[in-house]
Amino acid sequence: MEEFLLSCCRAVKVSTGEAAAGFHVVLGNESCDIDSMVCALTYAYFLSKSHRDMLALPLLNIRRSDLSLRSDNVALLQQVCLPVDLLLFRDQLDLRALQRAGRLRLTLVDHNILPRSDSDLEAAVVEVIDHHLLERPPSPSCPVTVEMVGSCATLVTERIIQKAPEILDQQVAELLYAAVVVDCVNMCPAAGKVTGKDSEFSAALESRFPSLPPRGALFQTLLSAKFDVSGLNTEQMLLKDMKAVSGSLNLAVSVLYVSLEDFLRGAGLEAELSGFSLKFGFDVLLLMTICFTESNEPIRELAVFSHSTTCRQQVSLYLEQARNPTLDLRPISSPHPHITAYQQGNALASRKKLLPILKDFLKEWDGDGCLGDVEEEEEEESRVPPTPMNSLVDGCPLDDGLPHLSAQDLHDKFSKMADRGGD
Repeated sequence: MEEFLLSCCRAVKVSTGEAAAGFHVVLGNESCDIDSMVCALTYAYFLSKSHRDMLALPLLNIRRSDLSLRSDNVALLQQVCLPVDLLLFRDQLDLRALQRAGRLRLTLVDHNILPRSDSDLEAAVVEVIDHHLLERPPSPSCPVTVEMVGSCATLVTERIIQKAPEILDQQVAELLYAAVVVDCVNMCPAAGKVTGKDSEFSAALESRFPSLPPRGALFQTLLSAKFDVSGLNTEQMLLKDMKAVSGSLNLAVSVLYVSLEDFLRGAGLEAELSGFSLKFGFDVLLLMTICFTESNEPIRELAVFSHSTTCRQQVSLYLEQARNPTLDLRPISSPHPHITAYQQGNALASRKKLLPILKDFLKEWDGDGCLGDVEEEEEEESRVPPTPMNSLVDGCPLDDGLPHLSAQDLHDKFSKMADRGGD
């Protein structure tokens, strides 16, 4: 793996000039969790080894400076002795320039549709391997493998074992094994993640490489690293594991590895969340906390923040009424007026299951549909303008200042929604 990654780094350094070769980039999603990172690394390695005429590059979909926030990713790289210096990050390769030059092919792993900010790269997508809800329209030029397994690394492992088992070595196997074990919560059925295919291919790796670290110890090591938020400020905690969805509103979901009570304790928290929302252009922040019982069963809590009372109430009401799946939200006290807090009775409803609900919400919102009966209150602040989903990469569009959006603009929109709801 080290030799392969070193060749990728060399190729990027000499990639300028009209005669430069094209790249087949394997790109994970913008949260860059362990599953996404491992799938990008191992599938690009598989492509390069099984197609000798192809240079496939694994690209981590975050800035290099943000890797330190993924403490579990760093712990896994150390565990398998893979130097961080050999990895390639989103801010090291200009995908748009490659696309304009006709030198880009993209394989998406651990997501099946590009965020709005990357929609101009869509023509370059040639393959998809994912385990999330399928959103990509069918295309004869882009084969799609989407199965709702616990880990995308399970699908990559299956592909490698079926097509090129000879490329598996201890290091590659340990990367894949770790991703499956972490995403499937140590293969615990009570966590609601593991499927038969996950069990089948994790067992196949164990059989082929009996010196893999004990599953339970590996899971605990990486879980402890993931939950280590010591030294992180509020912005870093929000960025550590965040995904965004966009329409006319921009929503972010951050997974927090502390209790909601501890997170809400800070007296200046609302000011910090406001600053974060303005910096990255979000209208609503959803905070999903998670911890585990001794038997690895998840415990989840959820909070909704927005200075727009209507946005906050509409999102909260939509989540309370969600049925696919039911979140079983139970309101709890919040010390902050602009934060609605809940215990989440359905602890198996992870962010993976929450995001499709939010996308449905945005579809209804953008259609000016009435999303629920909420008490109209004066808006404390005008909402911020749309921003690219992947603003961690593309920067903040608010640097030139906010456009003028009056309270009357918002009032007109909500009046129209109310009128249509009465039809």
